[in-house]
Amino acid sequence: MTIRYLHTMVRVKDLEKSMAFYRLLGLEETRRRDDEKGRFTLVFMAPPGQPETPVELTYNWDGDEGLPSDSRHFGHLAYEVDDIYATCQHLMENGVTINRPPRDGHMAFIRSPDNVSVELLQKGERLPPQEPWASMGNTGHW
Repeated sequence: MTIRYLHTMVRVKDLEKSMAFYRLLGLEETRRRDDEKGRFTLVFMAPPGQPETPVELTYNWDGDEGLPSDSRHFGHLAYEVDDIYATCQHLMENGVTINRPPRDGHMAFIRSPDNVSVELLQKGERLPPQEPWASMGNTGHW
């Protein structure tokens, strides 16, 4: 079983101000995704020559009134895995709750013992839907 670090996500209240801050640290925008349906923008910023270690700035278009006071700035760690189903099965067999099962063959969420949210993403293309994952509901939150 192999795993690869992908990114750390933080929520931001003012995207331009946040990007300016990370630019002061020397980070550059490496990619961006605007999601009309979900009404959010993701901006990935990384040190020059290190696009594999970005911070993901998540900006919700309709605002996020809890910011900055509710500790929701930090979102999750993200890791890529070779087989999301096998990884989740291994974790479950070892007592880890799968908070958001990989119903789509692509993404799952778990939490560390310290309640840190961890996103698992399938390497490459999504896997075909597979039971028990396809019909498994969410547990708690992520």
